[in-house]
Amino acid sequence: MEITMKKDELVNEFSKKLKNLQLERKINIMEVCGTHTVQFFHTGVKDIFPGKLNLVDGPGCPVCVTTNDYLDRAVEIARKHKVTVCTFGDMMRVPSSYSSLQKEKAEGIDVVIVYSPLDALTIARDNPDREVVFLSVGFETTIPTEAITAKKAKDENIKNFSLLAGNKVTPPAVAALLESEEVNIDGFILPGHVSAITGVKGWRFISETYKKASVIAGFSTKDLLMGTLVLINLIQKNETKILNEYAEVVTEQGNVKAQEIMDEVFEPCDANWRGIGIIPGSGMKLRDTYADFDAEKKFPVTLPPVVEPKGCRCGEVLRGIITPLECPLFGKTCTPRNPVGACMVSTEGSCAAYYKYSS
Repeated sequence: MEITMKKDELVNEFSKKLKNLQLERKINIMEVCGTHTVQFFHTGVKDIFPGKLNLVDGPGCPVCVTTNDYLDRAVEIARKHKVTVCTFGDMMRVPSSYSSLQKEKAEGIDVVIVYSPLDALTIARDNPDREVVFLSVGFETTIPTEAITAKKAKDENIKNFSLLAGNKVTPPAVAALLESEEVNIDGFILPGHVSAITGVKGWRFISETYKKASVIAGFSTKDLLMGTLVLINLIQKNETKILNEYAEVVTEQGNVKAQEIMDEVFEPCDANWRGIGIIPGSGMKLRDTYADFDAEKKFPVTLPPVVEPKGCRCGEVLRGIITPLECPLFGKTCTPRNPVGACMVSTEGSCAAYYKYSS
C-alpha cells in the first residue's frame, strides 16, 4: 500500500480489507484496554468484523477490576476516621459491598471529586487540620502521577495527605488469563497508553512464553483497523510475534523516567482483581519509606464481610468468558443510571460500552 495515501483513503482501504476477509476458522482476539473497548464500538470497526472474527473484552478497566473490599475499606476509613476522601469521578457510583461513595456523600461523608492526585494534595496543603485520602486506583498510565504526588507530599512534609493504594499493572493479568485457559485467545490488541509506559519489552512474554501473537495499537479508526488486520495476518501465518503499530508513542524500553519514579515510591505486591482473584506481583503498594502516606496503615479499620451483587456476572465479563449481553441483569436491573456492577459504571467498562452502542 502506498504510504502517501491520505488518512481517509487508508481508513476506507483498511475497512474494505477487514470486511471482506475470508477466515477459515473462528478467531478470538482480546483487547486489553478500556479505551479500546469503547473505541471498537464508537468507530464502528467492530461492526465490520467478518463472521468468524470475535472480539473478547479483557480486564482493561481499572475501575471495573477494583474489588469490593477496596471500596469497603475507603468507606470504613471515611466513616471511622472522618477523613476527606478524594477520588476520580468514575469511582463515585461503583457499588461496594453495602454502599457507594455517592451514597456515603449523601449521608454526610466528605467526598471530593478531583481530576488529579495533585488536586488532592493541594486540598491537604491548604487545609492542614484536615486529613485527606486520595483513592489511588489505576494502571501504568496513572501510577507515575500518583508516585510524583506522594514524593511531593514527602518532600514538603505534608503529613495530612495519604494514598489508599489500589493500583495494578496489566501484564500479570494477561498472563493469568493465558494460564487459566478459560477462553481460547488467539491474539491480543495491546493497550497503547499502558505500553507507552511499559514499552514493548513489557509484553514480550506473550510471544516468548505463551506463543501468542499480539499487536500494540493506537486508538483512532485507522489504528484499530490496521492493528486488527496485522494481528489477523500474524495469526493466520502462525507467527507468534509482538508488533508495535503505535511506534510514534511506544518504544521498546518505554518511559524509563516514569518507570523510575514508580519504582522509587511503589513496589510490586499481590493484588485482588475482580473476577480473577489474587494475581501475584500485579499490584503496586507504597514502599516502607512512604509508610507515613499509606492510608491503609495510617487509618486501620475492621472490614465487614465482602458481599457481591446477586446475579451480577461482571467478573466473567472481565475474564472474557461471556459478553455483557449474556448477563441476566444487563439492561434490566443494571443500567448506567442504576448500575449493579462496576462494569456498567465506568465509561471504559464493557457493560457500559455495550449498553451505549449495542442496546
